[in-house]
Amino acid sequence: MQTVDELIEESIWGGSVSDSELSSKSKKLSRPNLGRDAWLYEYTDQVDVTLEFLYRPRSVLLLILGLSALAVYSFYDQESPVANTKRGLIAAFLILGLVGILQFRDSPFVRPHPAFWRLVLACSVAYQLVLVVILFQNKHDARAMLKFLDPSLGVEPSERSYAEACDITWENIYNGLDIFVVAHSIGWFAKALVIRDYWLCWIMSVLFEVLEYSLEHQLPNFAECWWDHWILDVLLTNWGGIYLGMKACEWLQMKQYSWRGVAQIPTVRGKLKRTLQQLTPHSYTGFRWEMTKTLKNYLSVVAMLYVGSQAELNAFYLKYLLWVPPENSLNAYRLVLFFFMVLPATREVYQYVHDPRCKRLGMHAWMACANIGTELLICIKFGRGEFPQPFPLPVKVFWAIVVFLLIAYPVYQFGYRPMRLKTKAS
Repeated sequence: MQTVDELIEESIWGGSVSDSELSSKSKKLSRPNLGRDAWLYEYTDQVDVTLEFLYRPRSVLLLILGLSALAVYSFYDQESPVANTKRGLIAAFLILGLVGILQFRDSPFVRPHPAFWRLVLACSVAYQLVLVVILFQNKHDARAMLKFLDPSLGVEPSERSYAEACDITWENIYNGLDIFVVAHSIGWFAKALVIRDYWLCWIMSVLFEVLEYSLEHQLPNFAECWWDHWILDVLLTNWGGIYLGMKACEWLQMKQYSWRGVAQIPTVRGKLKRTLQQLTPHSYTGFRWEMTKTLKNYLSVVAMLYVGSQAELNAFYLKYLLWVPPENSLNAYRLVLFFFMVLPATREVYQYVHDPRCKRLGMHAWMACANIGTELLICIKFGRGEFPQPFPLPVKVFWAIVVFLLIAYPVYQFGYRPMRLKTKAS
């Protein structure tokens, strides 16, 4: 039977811990710092005494303020039931955010404030609730729901094909440049900050182009010229974003972190600089996924590649099936949410795979997988009858070979090869 201390230690390492904690060689557990009693984590981030009031729990005060805001906001009824419903939904999600800030578990990140990442988790839960509601509609009612949120929706947008003029001329190249070129670079800069590995970023970049080739018979805007796929996308925009993102990771890893209290800094300029540094990481942990080292590492990297690629594909299929044009702000909101959602989620996955003290997947990672999986269910349900054209034979053959290699490699690397080496040694 486990002792109380063993149960406490298991509950601590069953969740996620901070970057500075993972990089530390010490396994000694200490009492949580001020304002973090909801977690039994060993945080090395010391609370600045001059900012102590920001870390004190204010649950009763926030409860009173929340109820007061509800009373004031709800008593001013609009004549339109549509407006009242929108206001009620907004208030419901705000309450969910408040509950998340006060009651949800902390993430591995502590900057700019642990409450910020609890709010991100609350937004992830709210998004999951919206997805579940959409999942239980038919595609026509789901489009009507989005039109309720944005009156400009509900009209089938035209799909642009990028494979109409594939001659390499300055005019064709210029016509292929649009706002999405910048979005590609920014997106891959963000992905590099999340994944923190050159090779995995490159694999994901090439993998998505292959997926576009494989699915262009379903989504017209996946059809691109070869130079658009491999020169504009992979070699220019994607590589530029990956390079800058990894350089930022290298800078964060080499940076010397020093966190003096604001009151201890004599100059106004120094105080301002220290305040802005609150928006930067408290510490940084580089990722070494080492997928060929163990079977667990291999399976985790393959799973991460699949989940990441599925999240990308979901964005395009949801736009197509729910009639959301690319320039609509809902797409941008989803991307921003996913960026902040997968930052701690990837960190939790890395810890779950590489830290033997971690016994369960963190909440951010769990919710990220739930959101991506529910989006996939929506795409499958609403996609019935939308894509009558079957997969081309070369696509089927190619992916059959890929699946075979993905299965054959671990069988050889982690099964047959160790047995052979053991036999030779004996």
